[in-house]
Amino acid sequence: MMEFLTGHWLDIVTTVLGLAYILLEYKASIWMWAVGFAMQALGIVLYYQKGLYADCGMEFYYLSMTVYGYWRWIRGSASKESLPIRHFPRQLVLPWLVLIAAIWALIYWLLVTFTNSNVPLADSFTTALSIIGIWALAHKYLEQWFIWIAVDVVTCVLYYYKDIPFKASLYGLYVVIAVMGWFKWRRMMRTGQA
Repeated sequence: MMEFLTGHWLDIVTTVLGLAYILLEYKASIWMWAVGFAMQALGIVLYYQKGLYADCGMEFYYLSMTVYGYWRWIRGSASKESLPIRHFPRQLVLPWLVLIAAIWALIYWLLVTFTNSNVPLADSFTTALSIIGIWALAHKYLEQWFIWIAVDVVTCVLYYYKDIPFKASLYGLYVVIAVMGWFKWRRMMRTGQA
């Protein structure tokens, strides 16, 4: 048992941080960004060790987005007050779908061409969606939860396959929390609580 825990310590630590992160996101708490920064810094090492190169690279993007997201949430509205929860602008849906497809194709090509990844399709898919998801979260768009549900389902399966069992279980839980988060944020948006 100790050998298993020793071999998976980074998986365990990032899982605990990930659980704290999603619960803080569910509550629309600004502390989510600090916990996310620590989780992503450790995630760089974990994903590189497991050969999830797109996920590893994604962590660098997440690190910068945690700083941006924190700033947007505290000073990002026109009135310099905290950012309210709102809907994703309809005029951005098509351009962002095209962007997701282009990013997915580019990352897939990079993984197939320059790495030994044995899961390039799933790894590039979750990475492409996550790029948009974290941006939508930084802007406090309600619909960001739908993006995370798709990412979480695929990532759960992918991480079990890549022998990252704790994080895989966490992503299974993320699916449930993301569904609940959508309902909570929608309620908060309607009542103006956030």
